[in-house]
Amino acid sequence: MATLPHIIVSNLDFTRLSSLLNSPSASSLPELDNLREELGRADVVEPEEIPPTVATMNSTIKFVIEPTGKEFELTLSYPDDVQGQSGRISVLAPVGSALLGLSVGQEIEWPVPGGKKIHVRVLEIGYQPERAGEFTR
Repeated sequence: MATLPHIIVSNLDFTRLSSLLNSPSASSLPELDNLREELGRADVVEPEEIPPTVATMNSTIKFVIEPTGKEFELTLSYPDDVQGQSGRISVLAPVGSALLGLSVGQEIEWPVPGGKKIHVRVLEIGYQPERAGEFTR
């Protein structure tokens, strides 16, 4: 990957995601190695210390994918919360993993299936639990 942007993750999200990634169903999936690496390099802070412009779990994020220029607005979710819900993206999906911890204006190059890479750039955080005072969501 190119130069990696600074990312911030709440200790609550970090703990929940680490547990998910260490579960038997996910621990043997190499496609989740990038998410594991992201968590390993993230600044982990208390939920109350998360800046309002950071993409956290359960945030609604407007973002663009290059080179297509296509924009999306989706809620970054845990896998169980995505089932049958439109407007959500799993943190285990490549784009979901790429979004975690990015701030508005930041972008990251991220591998996708088939050996290709995309650039994901955060345009806006429409809703963020921490900004709304929901520190345990």
